[in-house]
Amino acid sequence: MGAQSTVLIGETGNSNVGEICVRGVCVSTGYLFENAIIPLNNAKLHQNSICKCSMVECGGQIYFRTGDFAHLLSSGDLVFLGRKDRTIKVNGQRIALEELEDTLRGHNDVVDASVISQKDQGDNEFIVAFISLKEKVKSAEIVKTSIRNSMINKFPSVMVPSSYVFLESLPMSASGKVDYAQLTDSIFSISHVKDEIGDIGASNLMQIIKKAICDALMVEDVSDDDDFFMIGGNSITAAHVSHNLGIDMRLLYTFSTPAKLVISLLEKNVLNNTKFGVNDIPESTIEPDKVNRFSFPESETPDPLGSKLQGHLSLMPHERNDDQADQSKRLKVDLNKYYVLEPIDLFCGYPWNSAPMCDSFSFSRCNKVMLEGGQVVNGTWQAQLVEVSRTRTGYMQELWKVNMEACVDASPLVVFNDSDIYLFIGSHSYKFLCINAKSGFIQWETKLQGRVEGSAAIVADFSQVVVGCYDGNIYFLELLNGNICWTFHTSGEVKCQPIVHAHRGLIWCGSHDHNLYALDYRNKCCVYTLPCGGSIFGSPAIDETHGALYAASTSGRVTAISIKEMPFCTLWLHELEVPVFGSLSVSSPHGYVICCLVDGHVVALDSSGCIVWKWKTGGPIFAGACISSALPSQVLICSRNGSVYSFEMEKGELLWEVNVGDPITASAYVDENLQLVSNDPSISVDRLVCVCTSSGGIFLFRINLDEGTGDHRKKYVVQKFATLKLEGDVFSSPVIIGGRIFVGCRDDYLHCIAVET
Repeated sequence: MGAQSTVLIGETGNSNVGEICVRGVCVSTGYLFENAIIPLNNAKLHQNSICKCSMVECGGQIYFRTGDFAHLLSSGDLVFLGRKDRTIKVNGQRIALEELEDTLRGHNDVVDASVISQKDQGDNEFIVAFISLKEKVKSAEIVKTSIRNSMINKFPSVMVPSSYVFLESLPMSASGKVDYAQLTDSIFSISHVKDEIGDIGASNLMQIIKKAICDALMVEDVSDDDDFFMIGGNSITAAHVSHNLGIDMRLLYTFSTPAKLVISLLEKNVLNNTKFGVNDIPESTIEPDKVNRFSFPESETPDPLGSKLQGHLSLMPHERNDDQADQSKRLKVDLNKYYVLEPIDLFCGYPWNSAPMCDSFSFSRCNKVMLEGGQVVNGTWQAQLVEVSRTRTGYMQELWKVNMEACVDASPLVVFNDSDIYLFIGSHSYKFLCINAKSGFIQWETKLQGRVEGSAAIVADFSQVVVGCYDGNIYFLELLNGNICWTFHTSGEVKCQPIVHAHRGLIWCGSHDHNLYALDYRNKCCVYTLPCGGSIFGSPAIDETHGALYAASTSGRVTAISIKEMPFCTLWLHELEVPVFGSLSVSSPHGYVICCLVDGHVVALDSSGCIVWKWKTGGPIFAGACISSALPSQVLICSRNGSVYSFEMEKGELLWEVNVGDPITASAYVDENLQLVSNDPSISVDRLVCVCTSSGGIFLFRINLDEGTGDHRKKYVVQKFATLKLEGDVFSSPVIIGGRIFVGCRDDYLHCIAVET
């Protein structure tokens, strides 16, 4: 059109974005409607369109406001951005509501859609979508989830509607257009919209979520669109976040950014009205004076352990070199990988400086001890006595360390075989090593085809070691040289530590593919597969007395199966409805199954699947219970709130609690081969308990076993005996045997630490 002119009026000095204003033959003096002339809003501008002030002088011309926002391209073309009355700003970002409406109308189940913006009581802007659905569609809830996910994938978080309202049809004005005024008036009469918005404003909820993420990852700040798992989150820290927010952990996997999680929580209103914290009263009740609680502030710790990580808690990237795609193979041992430190005076005695054992043993996390032949034993037969006054403390010093070339999250497997003592462990470097536990010398190493996070096990005849891998394989390796005898492939990552069923000659192991497998390693075949409803991270547990095996998964399901004879059969299922990451344990002689839940609960089930006792700790639990004959009738539980709890095995009574001031992700371990005695003959022997914090702290606690007599209640004295700080995070559960601690660390080393007085 010839005689016309177009300019943009922006809110700022930017002439490239603004409202389109026109003059010339393309416009009339107004619109004809109901016999009345309705004039257009107008603006008088300089003839020089660069000058944006409105004035009569300078030969100004009349320009008419179109109400359309546009962006001027360098070519001179205009890109339509939306109507002025349908354009809003949220957090400084311009949003064209028409664009949201067009996208909603493009959904397969939607006939028509309109979007309006409103403000809550805190003056925070939020968007509500009104939708008319096609006939015979799925349930509104399913459609709503589908629509929401579609919008999340297409738009930034500020553009995604906070609420969705389903109507048979949208209200129309006399001119046949959507009546937005009627929608706005009706929103406050629609009760479920108000309920979905919730009592917590979007802005406040965003800050709550971001704080929970920062606390879990130990970082100072995260952005609205940071993906939790891309900035260092993992299953452990995800459970920590969900615990602090009081939400189902699965939401964080589906909505992994703060912005997406806010939208999900506001819409579904899934925030619990109440959530437990570290100071809440546990479900089991004990009189305050009957519980021994201990706390060790930083000011009392010789080697402060309160320093927090400045970076993210992340695993090594899963990358593969060309040679890693080949078949797993043994590698030449690098003699420079281990470091022997200066000699020190140790507890000189069993088992490190004594005659060889007459039997072969294996020691694994949570005080799991097995004899050659597959018999699981409650403790070993000998324990060195060391006289240490209760007024004295000890200290720890590194004896040797081995460079594992990547993070070491697995726990050690220590094997006493005749005169030799071997340690087996893998890391995120894809490598699995056999190490001389006395010297730290690498006996052999084998490169697998994925990262190793789970701990290893040894078969009943001590001829092979078994370990799971991120590549989905369960590897069977020769004990003496590391050659691969057999691999069994699952359909998911294997982080579960295998367990031995000697009577049947089987190895049981769970996978991320939701299945538990029974493997006949002699005949190299799988004889049984059990679906468990979720991923299996913790080891199952076998109760030989009742002929049963118990397994738990991240869905919260505990499954019991009879293993007395083939074919195996399911005895019962118990839905705890909260993920279980830690390994299960069976108490003796009661046969209770001890389950540790990520929401902080400890649950004891009897052999029929009934809850015997239940206790809520002050934080998430990711590791299994520690049960040792050296601490009779006690179950030790470690929590992310920094506390170690001791529960009486039969009734779940809290015996004592000690807090170390830093989160704990691993299990405790009791030194069954070392007893501390005092020069006072009236005082009973003491035991050492080793606990490792996620921040790299190693704590040794001296536990007094005085039981009292008559009506006098048992009194437990818990003393801090020694501390040490490693350079990296620790998610590996320690093993301590006769005053020597073996533990993996995220500084890429396996450490051997000696206890000294």
